[in-house]
Order: sequence, then structure tokens, then C-alpha cells
Amino acid sequence: MTNKLQLPAAPVLLTRKAWTAFLVCLLLVGVLAPVLNLFVPEGSALHMSDYAVALVGKIMCYAICALAMDLIWGYTGILSLGHGLFFALGGYVMGMYLMRQIGQDGNYKSDLPDFMVFLDWKELPWQWLLSDSFVATLVLVVLVPAVVAGVFGFFAFRSRIKGVYFSIITQAMTYAALLLFFRNETGFGGNNGFTDFKRILGMPIATPNMRMSLFVITGLTLLGFFLFARWLVTSKYGRVLQAIRDAETRVMFSGYSPLPYKLSIWVISAVMCGVAGALYVPQVGIINPGEMSAANSIEIAVWAAVGGRGTLIGPIVGAFLVNGAKSWLTVTAPEFWLYFLGALFIAVTLYLPNGVVGLVAKLKNKKGGAA
Repeated sequence: MTNKLQLPAAPVLLTRKAWTAFLVCLLLVGVLAPVLNLFVPEGSALHMSDYAVALVGKIMCYAICALAMDLIWGYTGILSLGHGLFFALGGYVMGMYLMRQIGQDGNYKSDLPDFMVFLDWKELPWQWLLSDSFVATLVLVVLVPAVVAGVFGFFAFRSRIKGVYFSIITQAMTYAALLLFFRNETGFGGNNGFTDFKRILGMPIATPNMRMSLFVITGLTLLGFFLFARWLVTSKYGRVLQAIRDAETRVMFSGYSPLPYKLSIWVISAVMCGVAGALYVPQVGIINPGEMSAANSIEIAVWAAVGGRGTLIGPIVGAFLVNGAKSWLTVTAPEFWLYFLGALFIAVTLYLPNGVVGLVAKLKNKKGGAA
């Protein structure tokens, strides 16, 4: 008798414990946080302050960027030092819509944004034509980062630029965009960017209900992207990505062209950052070219490294750990924050190559072996 070929079982999306943890996070974001902020009195120890809502909402946006970085760096082996550009592009698209929502409530009582009146502009430039439509804004939040990433990635990957050279040109691309957006004639507010937002969908943006709505939407988006990323990396497509990371030449000899895989995951990652930027702007209340700075893009890589590359959950943990520490240190010891960040990245690189999540898993394995 001949034995039938046994194919490996399809991997599950999440284990039972992971689904339980996911549902707990869903309840924390969608139920517990709104109750603690909106219904628990401010004097109570259980009250979630508006400051905490804004801080956690901002960090969840960063966590989406870290998750996007993990898809291209942790699972595909492509280190980008320019993802701050895609984050900023999504933020600018949303910022343009929010500026149009101000209407004639600005300082100059004009239909044009205040900075355009100050610069003596008479009409909106062409790139602002769809900015008064919320639906068009949602489409452009996805489309603009996707097109920029697609064009850049196609020429870079087709030329087989890899490693540190690819990282350098992503940094150069981001810096070029920063210089462009700093110029007043480009129509993006120059070095001041966009701020003083008042409404979204015709509703006041600075109310507790709106802040909490944005918080919940951001949390649900983060959880949704996590499930999407998990599905992606456990599929055949994800296995090819990991093969490209580990041995791209062997993948080519196996009959696969790395170009469409690298390009597609690069664009997906850029779109995720763009969505994060669009969620970030109404919660923080400002967007300017500083979001494209080299330090911001490098920090995204730091979050992924600290949490643990190639784990999905690790970069999310890293974003919360690093930005939580940043929020605390910039108040208690602001002059030491950058030294701490540099020392943290060096320590993780030298002693924790698998990040915090990898360390926890290693300790669990040792404990299980001892038992």
C-alpha cells in the first residue's frame, strides 16, 4: 500500500487564549474606557481622564505604525527609515478636510484657510479640490500613501536595492518630502502646518463624546489591523514573505518573483501608516512637516525592535512601552529622554534581539523546562 501525502494543517488565525485576550482588548476599548471616561465622576479613582484618553489614543496610532513596520521588517526583512512620510501623508489628507470644516469661523472669516488668506491666496489650489468631502478624504487617506509607496517601491525593488542602501533612500525620500512641505507655495501651511480644527462631519471636535468616539475608532482599527496582519502572515502569501526575508535568492530559484510580494506588502504597510496618521490628527489637533522628520521614522523602527520583530504583538507592546516611558520622562526628566531612547535601542540590539516579547517567551520556556 502506498501512503498518502500528508499536507501540513492550515494554521489557525488565533489560539483560544489569543482570542480571549483579543476579546478582552475589544471590551477594554469599546466598553470599559468609554464608561470610565464619560460616566464615572472625575473625583473617582476609577475615572479615566481626558488626558489619558488623548495619550492612549495617540499611542494606539503609533502602534498601528509599529505593526506596519513589523510586516515589512519583521516578516519581509525590509528596514524602512521613511515610514513617517506615509503617516504624515495620511495626516495631511485628514488635516485638509478638517481645515475646510472650519469654514468662516477662522480668524479672517474667509472660506479659505487662514494661512492662505495671510499669504494673499485668492482660491484653493488644485490639491484641495476634494478636501470638503469626507468620503473623498477617506479614499485619499488610503490612495495617496499607496500611490507614493507604489511608485517608489516599484523602482527601488525592481532595481534590487536592499539592506542599508534601501534604508538610506527611504530616509532621503522622507527628507525631500519634509523640505517640500515646509515651502509655503506648496499649499500645505508651511512650517506651521494645519491646526485650530473645530469640527468633523459638522460636529464639534473638542467635546468629550467626540474624543471618545475617535478613541474607540482608533482602538477598533488597531485590533482590525492586527487580525488582518495575522491572517496575512499565516497565509501562503505570508510564508513567501518570510522566505524572502530568510533567503531571497532561494525564493527566486524556486520560481517565485520577489518583486510583487515585496511591492504589495510595502504598499499595504504604507496604507496602514496613512490610516494611523489620519486617526492621529483629529485627536492631537495639529499636523506639520515635523511628522516627517528622520527621528520620527527611526522611532517607528525602535518600537518594533523593542517589542519584538516578527511577532505582530511585539511592536504593539513596544509602541506602548516606549511612548509611555517618553510621556513620563519628558515630564520628569526631559533632558534625559533622548539618551534613554538611544540606550534602550542599543541594549535591545545587543542583549534582546527578539525584543520584550521574545524575552517573555524565553522566560516562560525556562520555567516550563524547570517544572
